[in-house]
Amino acid sequence: MYKAIGVIELKSIPKGVEAADAALKSAGVDMVSSHPSCPGKYEIILSGSISNITAAVSHVTSKFEGFVIDSAVMGRIEEQVISALFGTHAAERSGSLGLIETYSAASAIKAADIAVKTARVEIYDLRVSRGMGGKGIVMLTGDIGDVTAAVEAGADYAQKEAMLSSYSIIAAPHEDLWNQM
Repeated sequence: MYKAIGVIELKSIPKGVEAADAALKSAGVDMVSSHPSCPGKYEIILSGSISNITAAVSHVTSKFEGFVIDSAVMGRIEEQVISALFGTHAAERSGSLGLIETYSAASAIKAADIAVKTARVEIYDLRVSRGMGGKGIVMLTGDIGDVTAAVEAGADYAQKEAMLSSYSIIAAPHEDLWNQM
């Protein structure tokens, strides 16, 4: 069975904790993580069936409407996005490098999913919220054409959601850059 992921970001830590409790009580979902993500923000990541995730995210976003910064429901999420999110995905340092920076964790995760479904790329790194001022970044590797297509697709999604901070494509990163990342 495919699992879905729900991400909710709030601009209040106390309301975030309350929202996490409300999400867990509203539908049969599992808590992946629930924590302050940067000063004054709170991030909730849930997993479960698409219907339960949709119900939980809908419940929280309506109940805490004035505190929600961003939310997303993602069904049939690509496996490498999940493993990258948990730091268990290891991509090679080769080919081109594409980066998409977003203003929220939810939009970074969704942009990563869109990117890897668009072209033959690997997620090199996916970082959300903590230590990033609440932003998210996805780093992709692969052939230049694939990286370009993937970055454009992910960045286009984030821009349409008004969550795109910036993006870059580096055709052949210097070895020292790879070593520092």
